[in-house]
Amino acid sequence: MSKITDTVTALAEAAAQELGLELYDVEYVREAGQWFLRVYIDKEGGVGIDDCEALSKALDPILDEKDPIPDSYVFEVSSAGLTRELKQPRHFERYLGSKVELRLYKPIAGQKSFIGILSAYRDGEITLRVNEKEIVFEKGQVAKVNLCLD
Repeated sequence: MSKITDTVTALAEAAAQELGLELYDVEYVREAGQWFLRVYIDKEGGVGIDDCEALSKALDPILDEKDPIPDSYVFEVSSAGLTRELKQPRHFERYLGSKVELRLYKPIAGQKSFIGILSAYRDGEITLRVNEKEIVFEKGQVAKVNLCLD
């Protein structure tokens, strides 16, 4: 999967930039027996349906020509969303100081979910400030991190 998402990322990056969009993430996942290629975008002021449509129209012929995916799939272009998932180091760096929800694979002291301020990110370690206390989570403990709405 990594090779596919890396290839699509490279193809989508230029198309997104030409339209004044930021490529936020690319995922290629199997759900309910079907493959989905999802391209998530962002831009200053927010993403609208016209932005998604424009990138879809620009990227679709490129994907057809380069054919990086051997299987049939559903292609979607979407906003990263207000409660977007933070996956890459650049995402964590961009949202330092923001309120996030961090979910763990296994509970710590009976708790699997923590809401706090993202105060640091280094080499996969995530530090949250929860009720004025700093908690450091190792990369292997963390299932998912999303921005929270206030």
